[in-house]
Amino acid sequence: MKWSEIAIHTTNEATEAVANILHEAGASGVVIEDSTEPEREHEDRFGEIYDLNPEDYPAEGVLVKAYLPANSFLKETVQEISESIDKLQQFDLDTGRKAITTTEVDEEDWATAWKKYYHPVKISGRFTIVPTWESYKPVESDELIIELDPGMAFGTGTHPTTVMCLQALEKYVQPESTVIDVGTGSGVLAIGAALLDAKKILALDLDEVAVTAARENIRLNRCDGKIDVIHGNLLDSIKEPADLIVANILAEVIVTFSQDALDLLEPGGLFIVSGIISAKKEMVKEDLLDKGFELVESVVMEDWVALVARKKGE
Repeated sequence: MKWSEIAIHTTNEATEAVANILHEAGASGVVIEDSTEPEREHEDRFGEIYDLNPEDYPAEGVLVKAYLPANSFLKETVQEISESIDKLQQFDLDTGRKAITTTEVDEEDWATAWKKYYHPVKISGRFTIVPTWESYKPVESDELIIELDPGMAFGTGTHPTTVMCLQALEKYVQPESTVIDVGTGSGVLAIGAALLDAKKILALDLDEVAVTAARENIRLNRCDGKIDVIHGNLLDSIKEPADLIVANILAEVIVTFSQDALDLLEPGGLFIVSGIISAKKEMVKEDLLDKGFELVESVVMEDWVALVARKKGE
């Protein structure tokens, strides 16, 4: 079977949004090649090993790649992708060159080649992300293993925004907590909350493909009994209160439902948000404070920010 590799040249700021557009176009996974990656100083607090070849990355900017079946509808699909990227300007995102190229490849070439970039990674004091095809034995007695198949949905669980969310969950989730994961994607944050002994987790996503992927990853991690996955838009249909709400999503989207999050949280409940590019930090921070949250913590990783806010006690 023939597949088409669609490569979009964009910026670091727009990477997540472009990846989501490709996902919505039918891609079951993306590869992100950031020109700055080989030159970055990577923290190795948790034993990560980095051996990156600059030739595997673009000279500048970011390439976001996805694979779609090579068929007669490909031209229209690429046009729709291009139009969706153009619309990102309304969110004040710098999309850079927006150059789109397509290359035809054989199934056996793309189906396994990207796996060389993805290995077990310890991302916090307790969490380790492990791809389903890798064998891994826990190093620590309290280590928490999250198995993911990134081919089922975009994201490998190791992007800075996801890492910061998981680290925050590790710090703040209490046994018997009720947690809501908004925009669950692969389900990795919901799984993390379940492994931390949260009593009940609700995982939400507007994309039906993501809902299916999250359910499969949740089953893979044997967390079915604790997590309900629902197809829905943000918190629109949710009525039950929660102790903690986590959202790894665009800054512009966070401010549209922060009031709903405040209304649903129990007094003293926490709102953990990430997916925030550094330039948008103050916008989200001011929105949370205006809504009545108090800021607990601000974390920066590379060009990304995560905020932890608390609903004031009543």
